[in-house]
Parts: sequence; structure tokens; C-alpha cells
Amino acid sequence: MKKIIGFVGHIASGKGAACDYFIEQHHAGYHKFSTMLADLCDRLYLPHNRDNLIRMSECIRHEFGEDTMARVIARDVDGDAHEIICVDGIRRLADIVELKKLPDFVLVYIEADVRTRFARLAARNEKVDDATKTFEQFLADEQRPTELSIDEVAAEAHLTLSNNGSIEEFHTALDALVQKP
Repeated sequence: MKKIIGFVGHIASGKGAACDYFIEQHHAGYHKFSTMLADLCDRLYLPHNRDNLIRMSECIRHEFGEDTMARVIARDVDGDAHEIICVDGIRRLADIVELKKLPDFVLVYIEADVRTRFARLAARNEKVDDATKTFEQFLADEQRPTELSIDEVAAEAHLTLSNNGSIEEFHTALDALVQKP
């Protein structure tokens, strides 16, 4: 039986780290909302910076509907043969409507202190502008349209995991997710 785990959390809270852990330790499938945006940026020869990804997301949602990206992800997840499937980058209520229709979907909110998240952002250098970002710019990013509804989505989560402790503590909490019926 599939277990579909969707992660919501603020920037650099540990969503990607959770997915990486499930991929490495549990051979999970992986789907990320921003992958389709990065694919479009590649096709248009645009850098994968936060601004371009946000603009691409806003354009798609405005022109084709708030749930367009969610429908794509839900269809991809539904066709994934892995027993455990991670969905990264859930940010809006529209993102979970289609996923909730899938059996065995669980929404998990990952929380972490803002200073911890900022340090992780600079260290991971996931987007081209992450390493040079100031704390003030980081806080401004959290006010972007894609980030404003995260707390609202988090309120819909089945459970909350803290990612303020050690990596071992985080991994133990993640393992408990797949051991629950």
C-alpha cells in the first residue's frame, strides 16, 4: 500500500531534507512542485532563482487556474509505483485539494526557527541567489505571494514535526511517519 507524504513548511525548514532522507533510506518516490517550474525556466534559458520560479508559478496559476500545478503533481503521484512517495513544496491550499483525494495522503508541517532556516538556506545553496542572500532579504522572501499561505496550509496538516534539533532527532521523527499505519 502506498504512503504519500506531502510536506509543507517555510523556506529552508527541512522539506527537501526530509524527502532526501526518504529517498536514501526508504527508496521513496519524489515529486516537487518547483520541478515543473524549473523545467520551464530551463526551456526559456532563465536561471533557477526564487524570483523566476515565483513569477512562473504566479503566471501558471493566474492563466490556467490555482489548482493547475496540483493537478499535475497529483497525476504524477498517482502514477508513481513507489511504496513511499514524497511531495515537496506544498504552499497553497489549492496544492492539497487534489492530493487529499489520493488514498493514504498525509500532510506534514515541518517547523524550524527562522535563524536556523536562514543558516540552512545559505549552506545548501539550492537556488542561484541563496548563498549571497542577507537575513533581511530572507525575511522579505517570506512575504512573497508563494509564502503567505503556508501557515494556512500548515493548519490542515495531519501532524507537525520540529526540525530545530539534531539531524538524528529529525530522522527518527521521519522514520516514525512511515511506521504509522
